[in-house]
Amino acid sequence: QAAWCVLPSRVLLVLTSQKGIQMYESDGSIMVYWHALDVTEHPPAQAVFARGIAAAGGRFICVGTSSGLVLVFDIPPKGTNITVSEVLEQHHDAITDIAAELGEAPDGAGDLVTADDAGTLCVWSVGEEFALLSKVPAFGCTCASVKLWNGIVAAGYGNGQIRLYEAATGLLRAEVNAHARWIYALDLAPQTGKLLSGAEDSFVHVWKLSRNPDTEDIEIEHCHAECVTDTQVCGARFCDPEGNSFAVTGYDLSEICRYGRA
Repeated sequence: QAAWCVLPSRVLLVLTSQKGIQMYESDGSIMVYWHALDVTEHPPAQAVFARGIAAAGGRFICVGTSSGLVLVFDIPPKGTNITVSEVLEQHHDAITDIAAELGEAPDGAGDLVTADDAGTLCVWSVGEEFALLSKVPAFGCTCASVKLWNGIVAAGYGNGQIRLYEAATGLLRAEVNAHARWIYALDLAPQTGKLLSGAEDSFVHVWKLSRNPDTEDIEIEHCHAECVTDTQVCGARFCDPEGNSFAVTGYDLSEICRYGRA
């Protein structure tokens, strides 16, 4: 995986692989940090990798591992003195995705969500130390992608469902049978609450998340569907903070398809 992690003082390009975690200056010119994964801790038949990247708390970058650990890196305003300041140990399966709050979280709703291969979700409050706020137990289905917006956790699963949870409590507020196959990608437009989902069924859907001002209930509305012919979609991202355009790619596809308003 690759992600730009935007911190107040600097932007780093973070890459994860089976070998370890690399952090570069944002243009890729200089590698400022390398963290090797310890292969000896794992059984010989088990794959070792890092997956899931998110900036959090203004000074941390969190990266998940195949052993279920989440490594918290403390990033200085400049230079290469990057350290592992904490290791989060709530997951027992490989981390699949990590997401930071993209909007304005209600009080006590948390700043970060982590997901794993079993479908367990953990919501964290970020301070000098990370505190576990809520934990959504696994229900027998992998959560491949997760987003956090205005205290709402949006999670995409291997059974094609999108589930919406309260970040502060872990309570399920809505579920949608969004796709016929495995959901591989979710993205969220922070300014509008639009949610993008892409799956193996060749479809990309755009949804709108909101809170009912009277009841505070979480609501989801379908806005748009696009079929990417003969393509198992494995990546999908909005191209702007309003969610007016998005880009999609798929397995065995050497190109990126961009969709926008006509």
